[in-house]
Amino acid sequence: MKNKLFGTHTGLPASELILGAASLGERRGYGAVAEDIPKILSVYTDAGGNFIDVSDQYQLGEAEEIVGRFIEPHRHNFIICTKYTRSSERDPSPANSGNHRKAMRQAAESSLNRLKTDYIDIYMPHYDDGLTPIDEIARGLEDLVKSGKVLYTGLANFPAWKAAAIASAIPLAALQIEYNLVQRTAERELIGMAGYFGLGTMLYSPLAGGLLTGKYRKGAAGRLTLSAPDGCQEDTATKNIIDQLELIAAELGVTPGQVALAWTLTRNAFPVIGARTVAHLEDSLKAVEICLSADQVTQLDNISAVTMGYPHDLLKTVQKTY
Repeated sequence: MKNKLFGTHTGLPASELILGAASLGERRGYGAVAEDIPKILSVYTDAGGNFIDVSDQYQLGEAEEIVGRFIEPHRHNFIICTKYTRSSERDPSPANSGNHRKAMRQAAESSLNRLKTDYIDIYMPHYDDGLTPIDEIARGLEDLVKSGKVLYTGLANFPAWKAAAIASAIPLAALQIEYNLVQRTAERELIGMAGYFGLGTMLYSPLAGGLLTGKYRKGAAGRLTLSAPDGCQEDTATKNIIDQLELIAAELGVTPGQVALAWTLTRNAFPVIGARTVAHLEDSLKAVEICLSADQVTQLDNISAVTMGYPHDLLKTVQKTY
């Protein structure tokens, strides 16, 4: 696995695939079994991975505890991104959740304890809570950096205008967004904004909860069938995308999921790969060996394209006249 610089305003070399830790643990009733977790983490690091994405909310804090135990002997070799907002509690009080300074400070201290470290490489709110003022979030993150407890800051699941406002106030380094072949709406504002501010962009759910592997067509269970019985249903657009993935996979002798992941690697970003089993992870890691042709990338680009909407469509027409 190759390393590349994380964004354009850091000198941080990060592995091209990030290991997502949401499935490490079983406190929520669904996740990797205990005996598989050390193997999952070892397979990732043996492949050259150095970047783990976690959150206090994942498995109610258990994921951070697991990651903390694993990295403790060689903490300096890892980039750890963790997030707050939802809290590690099942039913947190308002004073212990959200993006306000109190919740931010409490969450950061708790994450440091669970991760068995005295600093967090990248720290960010998990989503916009719709309540906390932009300046409060910005200054709270800035204070954590000044304290030495956080090295870089970022945002996950924020509207582009709020992210741009915060990036204009403090030196943000990261943006985490959902992005895959069936979810490309981030291209309308978020990806352009991230490029303008030089943010390292982390793409979660690159396989759309397993949908792009084609496994639900075969009746397999997974995250989508557990969270919503109809969540794996294919509309016409999704069907066409998976059909195209299967065609390209057959041409290359690989799997549709590996092709979908290889496509995200062409986006100048960092896909976050989740793994509930060692086999899942090993399958995903093979994507770095796939070299899609320019024609194959174009085919996938075209079949999954989203309408950009106003003002982009208007400007595209107007700008052609100059």
